[in-house]
Amino acid sequence: MNFNDNTSLVLQSLDALILALSEEKTERFNAIIHSVELSIDDFKKYSSWSNDCYTRNCIIDNDKFELILICWCEGHQTPIHDHGGEECWVKVIEGEFKETIYKKDEVGELISVKSSISKANEVTYMKDFMGFHRLENIANKRSMSLHLYAKPIRNCNIFDEHSKTFVNKNMFYDTTA
Repeated sequence: MNFNDNTSLVLQSLDALILALSEEKTERFNAIIHSVELSIDDFKKYSSWSNDCYTRNCIIDNDKFELILICWCEGHQTPIHDHGGEECWVKVIEGEFKETIYKKDEVGELISVKSSISKANEVTYMKDFMGFHRLENIANKRSMSLHLYAKPIRNCNIFDEHSKTFVNKNMFYDTTA
């Protein structure tokens, strides 16, 4: 498989996606994740749900990248967080998400600088130099998003709403394939 920025190749299975990510350079991940056309059925065996919080379900984790299916119930949201220095692409599988970007102002206070809505098959991108972000399921139903990290994220900084400071958190999976 050979991906370049103007390829019309469409990946239609998780196996094809994993193979492309394994064979191509990280610089091609953006083109690859945009080329994926998968159905909700492709993710059924990876999905797990909790009414309390979104779940992080590992599809694959290796030294080069990590693919996680996040399953969200209505109203679930992440804390404001960074990505431990790694690149992150989020592809909406089902539902609708609000992403809010935050930055620190001149006195170190966290302020919202941008919000956007993503729907099925749309892709967002985040890297730490862009700020911090929060994702929220704004659909009136369960939703799923596929997260691609260029190198796995083992820990990240999460904003503690009570202390108004960032704390380092070790990441974990709710399920692994």
